[in-house]
Amino acid sequence: MSTSFTITDESRDYTRYSLEENPFPYSPVPAEDPTIYCGQDHVVEAVSDTVSTLLSTGKSKHLVVTGKYGNGKSHTLKYARSLVRDREDVVVGYVAQPGDGFHDIYHEFMYDIGFDRVQELAYEYLARITRDETDRNPISGTAMQNLIDDGDVLLSDIVPAAVQRLSDVTKFADFARAMVHMVYEDTNLYAWQWLTGEGIRYEQRKTMEIHTALDDDTMTVRAFTSFKNLLQDLGYIGVYVFIDEFESIAQLSAKEKQSTLNSIRHLMDQNSSGLSILFACAPEVWQEVMQEYHAFSERIGHEVALRPLTDDQLYELVESYLDTARPDDQAGLDPFTEDALQVVLQRSQGNIRQVLSICSRVLDEAADNEKQTVKDQLVHETLEKQ
Repeated sequence: MSTSFTITDESRDYTRYSLEENPFPYSPVPAEDPTIYCGQDHVVEAVSDTVSTLLSTGKSKHLVVTGKYGNGKSHTLKYARSLVRDREDVVVGYVAQPGDGFHDIYHEFMYDIGFDRVQELAYEYLARITRDETDRNPISGTAMQNLIDDGDVLLSDIVPAAVQRLSDVTKFADFARAMVHMVYEDTNLYAWQWLTGEGIRYEQRKTMEIHTALDDDTMTVRAFTSFKNLLQDLGYIGVYVFIDEFESIAQLSAKEKQSTLNSIRHLMDQNSSGLSILFACAPEVWQEVMQEYHAFSERIGHEVALRPLTDDQLYELVESYLDTARPDDQAGLDPFTEDALQVVLQRSQGNIRQVLSICSRVLDEAADNEKQTVKDQLVHETLEKQ
């Protein structure tokens, strides 16, 4: 007996449920810019307060979000990031996981901001110097770039003053030179590699008159603080850093873990204003950090724990996803019955990732079998097939 695969591009029909598509993700991983966030008012309050404190006061405040695997830590961080990343008065960086130490955190942070954005900041700083040193009045980085490209302002006339002032602001002359070299066509790639801690050859550093390398945690903490001070000198309120999967530090050696936590602690100590760090961490690892590394954990203003979903939170979550695929103003849980969702809640144990995965599979099963309603029996049958 032979069996062949059936592969087709024919879409399932969800119109019987007044849905344009299956709104639940087949692979329930957090979207880069989530549009849905449901439940857990205590988490919403804690995240909102942490994020708002920097915006309203300029003072640094930090938070760790704990929760078991699949309970929504990454989703919470990415949702919070989506609320502030488009603001023009802050800079936001996301770190997927801390890697082998603070050097890796810094590297991922800078890469998330990106070459173009850092180059734009360099032009913004040159615009600031140009307004102070000449009769020109560029009001943005783009306007500054146009003046340079058109030959209306010569780099040789403003770069020395820019390097001097930025060195005074950051207390790190090599960082100042690297930022300024972001606008030079022949050296901006070297400058970017240096600024991200990738490492460049001595000859490339010499071309930019840079004497040090960003090759360890201590130097990257210094560079991070310099970057934040640059932003504040330009009038930005500060920097948000979202560090996901912080529990991976448990895989580091004791020495590496201590170095990583010490570096973050030093960063916090050096930046009492203009910096907000939000961590996502498994609760057992965070408990270990609090017990063994008091000097670090005491710097975190607050911890908030994600809990398994309650009945009402699950209903809200499912309805929110269904609403994204409805072409009209219909609301409610249809085609799911409350009994069906109770089975989903029991089988998922309130785990958000499991809830979304089960709902996705069950809705497809209902469509394939032309069921008008998703009842508890269908949920049981679908899960028994797996």
